[in-house]
Amino acid sequence: MRWLRNQVIAPLTEELVFRACMLPMLAPCTGLGPAVFTCPLFFGVAHFHHIIEQLRFRQSSVGSIFLSAAFQFSYTAVFGAYTAFLFIRTGHLIGPVLCHSFCNYMGFPAVCAALEHPQKWPLLAGYALGVGLFLLLLQPLTDPKLYGSLPLCVLLERTGASETLLCS
Repeated sequence: MRWLRNQVIAPLTEELVFRACMLPMLAPCTGLGPAVFTCPLFFGVAHFHHIIEQLRFRQSSVGSIFLSAAFQFSYTAVFGAYTAFLFIRTGHLIGPVLCHSFCNYMGFPAVCAALEHPQKWPLLAGYALGVGLFLLLLQPLTDPKLYGSLPLCVLLERTGASETLLCS
């Protein structure tokens, strides 16, 4: 059941709510750029329910739980901005949903464990190569010309907003 929740239900429902519903409602009011960074803040706050679980089951000290929640808020907000970017650039929800599912499966990278691994240099080189390729290929692989009409960009054009940076 946990697999179904983490890999299917949570990615699908969270991306529907935060990308497909909230982002198109915020964008005409705030502009596309601010919406891309505002919407993920709500996404990050939505993960605070983990605090209640940890407090209820006394999994750590209160300070440790809140520090962990602040860290989780930070990376979920950054991830939310990334999936918002994917949604806007491609006009499709499937990319953010699959990305969300994959990230839930993989978890946060264990960089500290890699530093103590006997093969740390190949591991760190792999991390660096992955980050480099991600940055190099992000724009070309999300080029809106590859995906046809972008519903959110069309909506913004109709409302008179001119947000060309993410939409082109």
